Amino acid sequence: MSQTSADSDAAFCAGLVREHDFDRYASTLFVGPEIRRALLSLYAFNVEVTRIRDLVTQPLPGEVRQQWWRDTLTGHEHGGVEGNPVAAELLHTVQRYALPIERLTRLVDEHQFDLYNDPMPTMAALDGHLGDTRGTLFALAAQITAPPFAGADHLAHHAGIALGIIQVIASLPRDAAHRQLYVPLDLLSQHGVGQEEIFAGKPTPAIRALLADLRVQARQHLDHTMELAREAPPAVRPVLLLLALVRRDLTRAERRNDDPFQPHPRSRLATLWTLWRAARTASYRGR
Repeated sequence: MSQTSADSDAAFCAGLVREHDFDRYASTLFVGPEIRRALLSLYAFNVEVTRIRDLVTQPLPGEVRQQWWRDTLTGHEHGGVEGNPVAAELLHTVQRYALPIERLTRLVDEHQFDLYNDPMPTMAALDGHLGDTRGTLFALAAQITAPPFAGADHLAHHAGIALGIIQVIASLPRDAAHRQLYVPLDLLSQHGVGQEEIFAGKPTPAIRALLADLRVQARQHLDHTMELAREAPPAVRPVLLLLALVRRDLTRAERRNDDPFQPHPRSRLATLWTLWRAARTASYRGR
């Protein structure tokens, strides 16, 4: 591959992440160029996989797209890989940083849940799902930024759950409109809430209570992650910058009583300001 082609692939990945996952894009602004390029290839892959449910109207075409990624990662794809800038960049990153293919394919497998309208059954199932998706991204990003260290997977798992719970709450308006349920059924049952109440999109006191319960769990995972991060290599800490956004969003949600079925997007300026301030603190500073 020529240097021009490689640079073009890297630029494509950066643009894709910037457009579809600005939080992760912004978090890469606080690491060096080589690490940033590798992280953006990983995050671009995640964008491609998570967007599949938005690009198909039936599960089968989505499964075909997911299978293409499995085949690409395992070396079974014949032709076409070189023409996909995300795949080309990701495979370069996988080779350079010895990223485990099985973790990437597991992430693809977990997103099969997105293609169907089956509800998330339990909180344990949600934790597993978030750990194998968001947590996997944290773990692989950590492997890119620093040598292996004890407790890396444990830290990444809790970070993924903290981030994922906040994303589940934030995506509630869209998911409810599509009759898709990531809020676990056992949590709904504990609060006496039925699925149809969620799909109706009306913020009852019981729904507000269960979302407050979810936020409590997110904060517990967030606090535990930051405790573990104190023992992690400093080079890993910038990867955790996304958690500064989690803390900000949690704090704002706890202070306000917004309608959970109305989108409340964070501005890009607020995102950059939060990350910049956090990057200057010992908790997230790489050195």
